[in-house]
Amino acid sequence: MYSSQPTRFPVTHKSVSLDIKGNKTDIVICKYDDKFLVIVTQIGCMGTILHARKEGSVSTEPTFSVSVIFGKRDEPWLLACGRQLIEHISCSGSSRPLVLSLGLKDHSPETLKELTVAVIENCLCYLAAILKYAIS
Repeated sequence: MYSSQPTRFPVTHKSVSLDIKGNKTDIVICKYDDKFLVIVTQIGCMGTILHARKEGSVSTEPTFSVSVIFGKRDEPWLLACGRQLIEHISCSGSSRPLVLSLGLKDHSPETLKELTVAVIENCLCYLAAILKYAIS
């Protein structure tokens, strides 16, 4: 597994390479002033691009919106992956939306579950550290 140190110029980002279900998977997470960008690829380029955000709500439970910008619109597991990631970002204390690119060889539920865990463990913990640093 290869992991780079966080870089602050020109955009704060972190990248990780790991194996998911026998496929080399590259993950890059970037923090912009107004949103987060997560790129996950097994094919060497961007794939389906999703936009996820926390909706304003008067109820006690937050509402999340995930939509496909480009790519496969008939893959509910891609939307579920985006929803889990935006929920995690929201629980970390950020209201920034997420742009997520998934260029995957395998769209099975098992692969997407493993991918979601990998992104949260390897990259989104990094987001929490950035957020705490930015607040203090």
